[in-house]
Amino acid sequence: MKIAKVDLTKNLYKGISNPHSHLFLSTGVASLLPTIKSTMWMIKLLVLGLLFAVDAAVNKKAVENVAKEAPAEKKISEHASTIADRSANLAFNLYQTMAKDKNVENILLSPVVVASSLGLVNLAGKASTAAQAKAVLSVDKLSDDLVHAGLAELLNEVSNSTVRNVTWKIGNRLYGPSSISFSDDFVKNSKKHYNYEHSKINFRDKRSALKSINEWATQTTDGKLPEVTSDVAKTDGALIVNAMFFKPHWDEKFHHKMVDNRGFMVTRSFTVSVPMMHRTGLYNYYEDETHSLQILEMPLAHKLSSVVFIMPYHVEPMERVEKLLTREQVKTWLGKMQKRAVAVSLPKVNLEVSHDLQKHLGELGLTEAIDKTKADLSKISGKKDLYLASLFHATALEWDTDGNPFDADIYSREELKAPKLFYADHPYVFLIKDNKTDSILFIGRLVRPKGDKMRDEL
Repeated sequence: MKIAKVDLTKNLYKGISNPHSHLFLSTGVASLLPTIKSTMWMIKLLVLGLLFAVDAAVNKKAVENVAKEAPAEKKISEHASTIADRSANLAFNLYQTMAKDKNVENILLSPVVVASSLGLVNLAGKASTAAQAKAVLSVDKLSDDLVHAGLAELLNEVSNSTVRNVTWKIGNRLYGPSSISFSDDFVKNSKKHYNYEHSKINFRDKRSALKSINEWATQTTDGKLPEVTSDVAKTDGALIVNAMFFKPHWDEKFHHKMVDNRGFMVTRSFTVSVPMMHRTGLYNYYEDETHSLQILEMPLAHKLSSVVFIMPYHVEPMERVEKLLTREQVKTWLGKMQKRAVAVSLPKVNLEVSHDLQKHLGELGLTEAIDKTKADLSKISGKKDLYLASLFHATALEWDTDGNPFDADIYSREELKAPKLFYADHPYVFLIKDNKTDSILFIGRLVRPKGDKMRDEL
């Protein structure tokens, strides 16, 4: 369309500029040539104005056409949205359960992946065993088909690395005893909805079995997750293994030269050396003076998700902070945030965390699937001879300097003067929230990063 417009306007201008053209040799027009010549400069100005007007009109029309043709952002289905909401509730419930375990230091959970594991239990189970999996996720009113379809849709949406510019590798595998024969229907449906692999394993040779599990996890995560577990307590049941590697990319990167070694206070008497990244920018920030907390939100690339940090003013046991950690309280904090200058110092983290969630999900109501005497997971093999012995949820997380380029001119702006200081040199809670689906991609706490001991006391 634009090419045709250019040819048309060129010819129009050419015809008016040349008084000998056929356009001006028609009857009645030729006699006016002297007058036209004397006023040609006026006509040229008018034509130039016409050209600009036509060009603007065409470009506007083209933009309107592109806008009409561009597909609107696709929303997730109603049942996927419901599951996103329920998985966010699961995030806080499961976190609170795990935080009470004195043997747990760092916590790192992906609620949407845990939800898909519950979906698999529902797919594998019958009667009350299957119903409990839906109840833990609070999707009792949805049909099984909608639960499976919704979970698949949600996980595909939030883990799309290309659209979201994050690195998120997810491997899911179900291990069964060497005597099992997996049902064809179960294998087909678990691959379709949850992208599960299936494997038989012989725990009579436990060392070889553990090596096989850990090697698969390492391969799945491109070497980022070297170990899921060093032992399996119960070897007579089924094992679910989630192996993940997650690396977010910041909306505005940290400069790679703005990294140095600092102390991270695990407790008041124990400090480790960690690489610390530094940058100043405009971020959503809120200070809860009543509870002595800082809350910071940092967007990730494409701004489809963001990391929320919840940190006490000083190093302290996390129980006080974690008692406040509910979905409603987090919404309140987020609602009070204001964009302002913040000088951020964050540990450059390489974190590998593995949890066996079997016990913790049992505390939330998944009691039958984990009980050898009550479990009915007969859809796996056609026989009622399996129970869920372990559910390993393992993740390697990297927080690095990588991200989008930033505008260097920002540092001369008035808004960056007198920034708030967010200096993360002691334990904090964090969550990665998805802005499109309103789900929580990860929730966790950093209590003990990798690092050499620096000193015994302050």
